[in-house]
Amino acid sequence: MSIRDVYIVDAVRTPIGKFGGALAPVRPDDLAGHVVRALVDRTPALDPARVDDVYFGDANGAGEDNRDVARMAVLLAGLPVSVPGVTVNRLCGSGLEAVIQAARAIALGDASVAIAGGVESMSRAPWVLQKPERAFPAGHQQLHSTTLGWRMTNPRMPAEWTVPLGEGAELIADRHGITREQQDAFALASHRKAAEAWAKGLYDDEVVPYPGVDLARDECIRDSTSMEALAKLKPSFRPEGGTVTAGNSSPLNDGAAALLLVDEDGLRETGREPLARIRTSAVTGIEPQLFGLGPVEAVRRALEKSGRTFADLRTFELNEAFAAQSLGCLAEWPELDADIVNPRGGAVAIGHPLGASGARLAGSVAHQLAAAGSGTGLAALCIGVGQGLALVLER
Repeated sequence: MSIRDVYIVDAVRTPIGKFGGALAPVRPDDLAGHVVRALVDRTPALDPARVDDVYFGDANGAGEDNRDVARMAVLLAGLPVSVPGVTVNRLCGSGLEAVIQAARAIALGDASVAIAGGVESMSRAPWVLQKPERAFPAGHQQLHSTTLGWRMTNPRMPAEWTVPLGEGAELIADRHGITREQQDAFALASHRKAAEAWAKGLYDDEVVPYPGVDLARDECIRDSTSMEALAKLKPSFRPEGGTVTAGNSSPLNDGAAALLLVDEDGLRETGREPLARIRTSAVTGIEPQLFGLGPVEAVRRALEKSGRTFADLRTFELNEAFAAQSLGCLAEWPELDADIVNPRGGAVAIGHPLGASGARLAGSVAHQLAAAGSGTGLAALCIGVGQGLALVLER
């Protein structure tokens, strides 16, 4: 059996909304349906009934995303009911996992045309209540937030594994001697690059605003922030001697992203030139508390499988869960030119709607390669509970 080439024809995303912000009134299934519909509308030559499957990443699934948000997106987008949908969950890597699974199906001949993406509404993430072990309990019951992080933790898990995500970032800062000033400088650069990219119109080809919502640009970008402003913020996880703050961490966000993937036959049907071709991917595990370093080995393995090196990369989208985490990864890739990383800003500025972020990164790399005309690009994320995921694209 021959392995088919897989192409990214198009990629779209919503502007990323802040927690409780402009997109907070919008259900996650509606966000997902919107990007699916927008993606299909941008390729009018393709019959929507030709979509073999829709893969969507979603890190929550406990609320209005309604267990299988991919299928909900298909229906809400008005695609034929014959188009199926599957939701995948690799926490922060869910959107990229969706792209990888869709690409794998096409490569193996199980599909010719697929949509892959991700969605998250952290604003609308519900509180959940465990069922009591016996009926009619007399005492109070605890609600758990599903917005972010560990919940209803299994007591068999070692305590060192289940630290808050921000404490995990502090551990990486300790390991690599990353200072508060370095983290703040990284965050400032992220905001400046994102603001400049928007001002230059570099996101115009991929961002599709949600109808009826007054949000044309990513909501968390702070054009006027400064090292002085960032220095005034208190540590969020270690009150004494901590370095990780709200200013040098990714915020809580809402948003969705989607990509159109095809084989050679599907490409001819679209009548379009592809943005990029998918080459290889890799996933790895690491100690849960050091989740932020998860991309280190995943990226090395993905590059090795692709026959490429860091020197071959034109662009690299690395999800900025925390500045400390990103700097820790960069410290372990001394051969990488850091100037090619997140050239249009990263998640510290743009935001990190968990299930959508990986699809946003893959789409951004594809658009950047198309703009350049040729080259190799890479998208990678760290993942809570200790994983790393990477995807190599080329044009």
